Amino acid sequence: MKKSKVVIPVILGASLMLSGCNFTTKNDAAASPTPSPGASAPANTTPVDIELLGMSSNETDLNIVRDQLTKNGFNVKLNIQPDYGTFKAQQDAGNFDAALSSWTTVTGNPDYAVRSLFKTGGDYSIMSDPEIDKLIDQAAAQTPEQYTETYKKFEQQLVLDKAYIAPLYNSLKAQAFNQDVLKKESVRLSKSRSLPWEELDFKDTAKRAKDPIILQSTLPSLTSLDPIKGNDGSINIINTNMYVRLLNLTDDDKLTAEGSLSHNFAIANGNSDYYFLLRDDIDFAQIKNKLAADSGERVGAEDVIFSLNRAKDKNSVPNHRTFTLHEHIKNVELVTDPAVLESVKVSGGSDTIKSSLEKGLDAKISSLVADKTKASNKEGKYQVVKLTTTEPFPQVLNYLAHQSAGIVSKKQVESINTYDVAKYDVNKDIAYGDQATITEGAKYNNTLATSGPYILSYKNDYEAVFYKNPGYMKGTKYEPKVDSIKIRFIKDAEATLSALRSGEIHLYYGVSEVKFDVVKADTKLSLQTIPSNAVSYLLFNTKNREVAKSADLRKAVLYSINQDEFLAYYKNNKFKAISTLSPLVKTGLEIKADSAKVKDFLSKYNASKSGK
Repeated sequence: MKKSKVVIPVILGASLMLSGCNFTTKNDAAASPTPSPGASAPANTTPVDIELLGMSSNETDLNIVRDQLTKNGFNVKLNIQPDYGTFKAQQDAGNFDAALSSWTTVTGNPDYAVRSLFKTGGDYSIMSDPEIDKLIDQAAAQTPEQYTETYKKFEQQLVLDKAYIAPLYNSLKAQAFNQDVLKKESVRLSKSRSLPWEELDFKDTAKRAKDPIILQSTLPSLTSLDPIKGNDGSINIINTNMYVRLLNLTDDDKLTAEGSLSHNFAIANGNSDYYFLLRDDIDFAQIKNKLAADSGERVGAEDVIFSLNRAKDKNSVPNHRTFTLHEHIKNVELVTDPAVLESVKVSGGSDTIKSSLEKGLDAKISSLVADKTKASNKEGKYQVVKLTTTEPFPQVLNYLAHQSAGIVSKKQVESINTYDVAKYDVNKDIAYGDQATITEGAKYNNTLATSGPYILSYKNDYEAVFYKNPGYMKGTKYEPKVDSIKIRFIKDAEATLSALRSGEIHLYYGVSEVKFDVVKADTKLSLQTIPSNAVSYLLFNTKNREVAKSADLRKAVLYSINQDEFLAYYKNNKFKAISTLSPLVKTGLEIKADSAKVKDFLSKYNASKSGK
């Protein structure tokens, strides 16, 4: 699901519990519906050439779009790529007019649904529009009561007025698992966050130490195991489960310290200062002889400060993919004087930061320590980190729950990333988290140091193998239940479902809506669904193509799209959308297919081309 970005972080075709995207086969594609008679080709109009870019896993949607455009006077060329890597290469080369894109808002907040995608300079943005930029920044500083109207203006500009995208649908998030193998209550389905691996468990607990839980992904090529260098379906769930964060999201997108590095967090009056009281029971894991080992290094405040400072710094690593998510971080610092915590009130209340941070603790704060090795929570000795934003921005907390805010080891990352970032050479420089270092072969040299419940030992073209972090919250309810997890790489959706039914894998995340009946009919399988934050849409090229120059041409495509036909094909398990904000903010705007408008916009486009 990053996006729920492409623009695809949460990425087209990704299936590993990542983005809530859906997968179809060529057989599904062949069965795609015939567009409604109302979408007939405009009379006396020369067909307009248009190239659609997508991946084979989304062939059904591409065929539906192709048929809708063809009926409305377009001559459609399909550019279908086998995987995300080749898709992205085609997109970066500009070989498309419209790319079938998908985004999942995995942080549960609306700013994430727009900033990386549509703001000038955004991690995945190919746009540059000052009016759009202004509305994104304006909404980011507003409360939910205020930002609905601002986001409505944003959608009006983005979709209806300028047609930078053409929405297709909002998806369900679905997963199916073998209930004869997995304990049902251990398998969570959250609206935004990735599946928590530490809670997964076997029905037969005797299997915990000897058998792996087997998951699945379509994407064997991993962008990066450095959490700030990727935000796509190949690594979202992996990095979420390999690096602990200051905060998490509940299944219904509420912020929580549960299962995070923080015992508690508090927002100071003014909404610019944020405080986090750190746990002392997590060590970094490392790999020795392909097995997980406790590095003996505790996860502490120095690692938090290092991780968040590099997260906000565009130039901290080459190919930084997530810096715009953290650009509102102004400063991250250690608090060593308890009196500071007593002198500041919480936002909207009379409690002090200290009393707020102490809620539910067995031992109250007796002292604050600078050295992470000196922290002892049972003795009341804690570490507190204070984060200050560039302006009041409560949505910063949602970004701290994102995988890109995962806590890395300052010591380990600095020891690996000794290259000059400005002169980075992919052919000779080895960066922390480079997938080559964990891929079996001549370059295998696993130097990961992970703070989360699991660590990746190695991968090949067939599978990736993860082991439990032996130093992760031992003796608590957050300690991982199962010693090992495997991810099998299976690109084809039909093959994945067959693997689930045969017992080859135990859980399939991203089951297509057209396969729900098959899952329900299998008594050993359990299907879970929830409305997701995933939206699929067409993203128009903004350079060197006619669609980049002509809003009329883009609008002709926009009004050719009939969302009702997508809903019908997916048996009403999809929902209408206006933009990537649709699952999060109800603006009241909608878009309807209209062949008369298509004809009018194509006429205007053709007239402009002929100079009339």
